[in-house]
Amino acid sequence: MKIVLLIAILFISGLVFSQENQQKDDLKVGLVLSGGGAKGMAHIGALKVIEESGVRIDYIGGTSTGAIIGGLYASGYSPVQIDSIFKDVNFSELIQDDLPRSAKTFFEKYESERYALTLPFNNFKISLPSSISKGQNMYNLFSKLTSHVNEITDFNELPIPFFCIATNIESGKETLLNKGHLPRAVSASSALPTLFNPVKLGDSLYVDGGITNNYPIDRVRAMGADVIIGIDVQDTLKTRENLKTAIEILGQIGNYESIEVMKEKRNKTDIYIHPNINDYTVVSFDEKYEIIESGSKEALLFKNELIALAAQQKKTPKKEVVFHPNDSLFITGVEIQGNKQYTRSYILGKLKLRMPSKTTYKKLSEGVNNLSATENFQKINYRFFKDEKGGLIVKFDVNESENKALLRLSLHYDDLYKTAVLVNITRKRLFTNNDITSFDFIVGDNLRYNFNYFIDKGYYWSIGFNSNYNDFSENVSIDFVSLNGAIPNDNGINSLNFEYGELTNQLFLQTFFNRTYLLGVGVEQKWKEYVSKTIGIDENNEPRTVFDNTNYLGLFGYVTFDSFDHKFFPTKGFYLRGDYNFYFYANGSNKNFNEFSMVKTQIGYVQTIFKNFSALLEAAVGVKIGGDETKSFDFFVGGYGYKESSNLVSLYGYKDLSLRGNTYLKATITLDYNIYKKAHINVAANIANVGDDLFDTKQWIDGIDYSGYAFGLGWDTFLGPIEAKYSYSPEREESAWYVSIGYRF
Repeated sequence: MKIVLLIAILFISGLVFSQENQQKDDLKVGLVLSGGGAKGMAHIGALKVIEESGVRIDYIGGTSTGAIIGGLYASGYSPVQIDSIFKDVNFSELIQDDLPRSAKTFFEKYESERYALTLPFNNFKISLPSSISKGQNMYNLFSKLTSHVNEITDFNELPIPFFCIATNIESGKETLLNKGHLPRAVSASSALPTLFNPVKLGDSLYVDGGITNNYPIDRVRAMGADVIIGIDVQDTLKTRENLKTAIEILGQIGNYESIEVMKEKRNKTDIYIHPNINDYTVVSFDEKYEIIESGSKEALLFKNELIALAAQQKKTPKKEVVFHPNDSLFITGVEIQGNKQYTRSYILGKLKLRMPSKTTYKKLSEGVNNLSATENFQKINYRFFKDEKGGLIVKFDVNESENKALLRLSLHYDDLYKTAVLVNITRKRLFTNNDITSFDFIVGDNLRYNFNYFIDKGYYWSIGFNSNYNDFSENVSIDFVSLNGAIPNDNGINSLNFEYGELTNQLFLQTFFNRTYLLGVGVEQKWKEYVSKTIGIDENNEPRTVFDNTNYLGLFGYVTFDSFDHKFFPTKGFYLRGDYNFYFYANGSNKNFNEFSMVKTQIGYVQTIFKNFSALLEAAVGVKIGGDETKSFDFFVGGYGYKESSNLVSLYGYKDLSLRGNTYLKATITLDYNIYKKAHINVAANIANVGDDLFDTKQWIDGIDYSGYAFGLGWDTFLGPIEAKYSYSPEREESAWYVSIGYRF
């Protein structure tokens, strides 16, 4: 019975197609792919079934997500290949323009790891960002995937003729894109308002084509298609049970017109595939496996019709497409257009390109990310052209950001600085095209500020000025503040309140060494004030003891390498920081000043052991050479969760400012497990020796003086890391909790 039924279905299907196209000896098939955000991944599953059925697609028209998948299929990818691409993509990083940390310069890493919220602040007016994402990551990925058809400017010459639909944001009119640069056209078609920035093509701005024509069946028919296969992932009208929120109600109202239009378009579609995607939204990217499968399930219902259709087509082989996504690139020239404020040398420096240059597509994409991470460009477009000798000329078309001023906010809590609110004003291009001015005003339990001015000249020597004030108070042991025996320990006091104040001004030059290491030198003025109001009387008969109130002048240099993929929860990479300071002048309460030097080195290496589990190894050493009478530059060791400064060093198992010495050595191992998305659980152990002249007395090798262990939970949030750690010290036989909330500043 089943066999008879199958034969009957095939006969009827074939009869229908033969009657409608009896004059055709080779049916031309057009494919229409609608937009629908994450729901559009159902196209992939349906395409698998269509290709397995033997149907030859002759024309493709798509909108939004349909343009992305249709563009890949038209450029030569099979549905199986597209399936693998989408399943490997981290859509959260892709959509949010979450650039890899390696893409950012040292200054940009510093900036991005301090602020939770950034808003345009032009003409002293706060506004909202134009979108969540610039779409740069999406463009980079699509550009890489379609590099094999990069030189094709007429989309009718692709392995499968293709077009996509975009909407002119100024006129509101539908625009057909079938010429130009494929990645830019697809970016324009999929630029969902508020999610992605509008895309500039020529003199016009374009957004998602779904606004004006989300199912371009008539356009595909006009290409010459005899039969139309349509895959529709648009929403249908919801029942009252599914209309519980204002957003759902507004979405329903917005769908009235499009759903009415689709009734007519559906009737024009020969094979209409509408996957069941009611349980998903336009941002349900985490359910990509289920969405792709829903497309396959729905298409399988039409398998017999698809087979019958394929039987009426000539068996012509697909155009062979050669993919070279990982080939080396020999770049002989770079052309840049669209830059008005930023110089060619600035752009090339961020791209890390010098001509001629042998590189890879991956490294070029990283360079584009470097440039994008500056936040000085709305979009960076690029494509390749062959020169006469077979080399490549890269043509960049950059769209500079109009935002010159930013308002940035952040929150933080730790056990040392307590609560803090950071308000930042950042101004770009204040005096030159390549400069950035940033001022942090920090209020809370302790008043602080940071001021930075930096002229970025890329590969050339850049110049900068930093100024910051640091202030806190902490209860410490009497032994800690008896810096030079000035406080007799005969008054019965075991601890006292210690007030720390530090003002630092630095003028510096910095450049890249070997394209990866940051090298800097400069001059520094530092004022230190250490006082306690618990004991003593000063010269004004005020109840306080002044340990230091002096201005110091010195020189400094540093070298840094940082390839950690994440500052707070790294899974791979290497870190190196070396600092040298030489102080040669003092003016203030330190009358016995002698020249001295300080050397600090930090090394870190992290590696993923197996999935979601990583091990971080760290070592640090600091030594003050000379300056025995200047105890205020000694290292203060203990605590966790605050931003380490010139002489503040964290150590598990000990409270803040528990240990002091002119030398310290520390080693730490941290095992971290990413238990769910951005949630972490970790254990750590550290050992240290802290004291005076450890290298001279050889105390650094005669055993471990201090150790501590910690167990904690961490969560990577938009506010920054939220951490809670329980620690224990065998020497103290005491335990303690560390709590840190938000970015450290």
